[in-house]
Amino acid sequence: MKRSDFRFVEPLRVRWAEVDAQGIVFNAHYLSYVDTAMSGYWRALALPYAQTMQLLGGDLFVRHAALDYRAPARNDDRLDVGLKVREFGRSSMKVDAAIYRGDELLVLADMVYVFATPDGAEAQPVPDALRRVVQAYEAGQPVVEVAVGAWAELGEAAGAIRREVFIEEQRIPAELEWDEADAHCLHAVARNGFGMPLATGRLLEHVPGVAKVGRMAVLRPMRGSRVGAMVLETLMLEARRLGYREVLLHAQISAEGFYRRAGFVPRGERFDEAGIQHVEMVRAL
Repeated sequence: MKRSDFRFVEPLRVRWAEVDAQGIVFNAHYLSYVDTAMSGYWRALALPYAQTMQLLGGDLFVRHAALDYRAPARNDDRLDVGLKVREFGRSSMKVDAAIYRGDELLVLADMVYVFATPDGAEAQPVPDALRRVVQAYEAGQPVVEVAVGAWAELGEAAGAIRREVFIEEQRIPAELEWDEADAHCLHAVARNGFGMPLATGRLLEHVPGVAKVGRMAVLRPMRGSRVGAMVLETLMLEARRLGYREVLLHAQISAEGFYRRAGFVPRGERFDEAGIQHVEMVRAL
């Protein structure tokens, strides 16, 4: 099995605590590596795991796990875990995983998950909606759609995301979050294959010729996926279509790297906004 057989690959690094007295990774940790990759796979599917299982009325339980050891990993090795859903049964999901160091195959894993009632007492048919999303992803198809529109159309979904991220998580006062600009600017909302809203942002005119991106928010389980980047890319395309020559934004310091990767550069000194350190960033169109 080759790395190219996998659309999804999760990077990992071996920690000192995972190495045994022989100086190699203790064999049970490879199952943890696969489990970590499985969490990343759900992000790649754009399916927040807990919310998705609650929506489907069930949960996935490991029915079978088998590892085939080829070569050991050692402390500080950089590993890649490839993972894909091989096939579905009536109530099962069969998963192949492989752990690589560079192009060297270290471990193969054969996993079977069973969809069952939340207490695990009774197997249930794998929901068709879940099958469709997984099969679309494995076929190389997109699993996220970004809609653009007015607040009247997207405000309910965008507002729910912003409330969860800014007001509840970051504890920004509600009176600072909502403003009159929402009614007049362009909004973007990313949804997964189940129609669940995952991320949002908005675009408005700053001064003639310059647009401003703001209120960028991604739900916690989806951070580290490409969902936020897709919203930003969509807003940038809209700014270009509307004839702007430059886009600016106020980036939280923790998100500066995200915007740098999207081509934005800092301008000026850091400043406080709603009790959080920000920096202005700009990108020419």
